[in-house]
Amino acid sequence: MISDLLLLEFEEEVKKTRTMLERVPMKEDFKPHAKSMPLGKLAPHVAELAGFGLTILTTPELDFSNAPRTRPAFESPQQLAKVFDEGAAKVRQALKNTSDDAWTQPWKLSFQGKPIFSGSRFLAYRQMFLNHLVHHRAQLGVYLRLNDTPLPATYGPSADDTMGF
Repeated sequence: MISDLLLLEFEEEVKKTRTMLERVPMKEDFKPHAKSMPLGKLAPHVAELAGFGLTILTTPELDFSNAPRTRPAFESPQQLAKVFDEGAAKVRQALKNTSDDAWTQPWKLSFQGKPIFSGSRFLAYRQMFLNHLVHHRAQLGVYLRLNDTPLPATYGPSADDTMGF
């Protein structure tokens, strides 16, 4: 079953993302460049992304302009991890309930009716949710490095690991 395979990958990405969120420095206004998102916006965005995965798995489309949204607060690394864990639990359950047939169904993302994405639910899940999560987690890694916060291992050891590599 497709969902069983995706669940294994999801669990690995959840562990890595949670560890990154647990290390977020409380520097709300920090950003590495004038065009970069401030840390106080990026970290809550990473924490809330699981909710987007749930939407992809349980609805046929989303128009951002019609979706009420409250970004999680930037209170502490523990609070960000908690928000992420709660969303991940819902995605985990939705993944378990997603049939193979559902992965080929169309899914659309738009803003005020203007298309952003249109494709299969599988592509939406992978590109718009999971790859999106990994992308922003990597951004968080840069923010942590620039704040002298040790980076956790992701797809191998980081320069901060003491594994002897």
